[in-house]
Amino acid sequence: MSRPAGRTRAVVALLLLGAAGGCVQTFDSTTLGVPVSLAGAPGAPVEGTPFRTSVHTLHGLFGLVALSQPSLQKALARQLVGGEQIAQLRIRTRSRWTDVLVTVLTVGLLAPRTVTFEGVIVGR
Repeated sequence: MSRPAGRTRAVVALLLLGAAGGCVQTFDSTTLGVPVSLAGAPGAPVEGTPFRTSVHTLHGLFGLVALSQPSLQKALARQLVGGEQIAQLRIRTRSRWTDVLVTVLTVGLLAPRTVTFEGVIVGR
């Protein structure tokens, strides 16, 4: 007996949907206690102290299962001392060559990523 083509397509679509959902990360800036903006006015430089910090996350099964999540609050806690606002916040998630090496060596069971937060602390 062979499966109907519609059922096979539905199973493939569900598997692809599940795989795409495993690659999502959410960052919530409302817990920081200070206003956060992603972009400033065009042509107007922001006055303040620039910062850049990186944290590492770990995922399992090629990114389908989050084993550790990056915390925006923990990553920026030291930068926010005495600050009133974060401007021009940029969040970049990438795989360094060491992250790719670990993923290859563990055959996808562990997939580390590096998350970098960059921006300007205003009011310090």
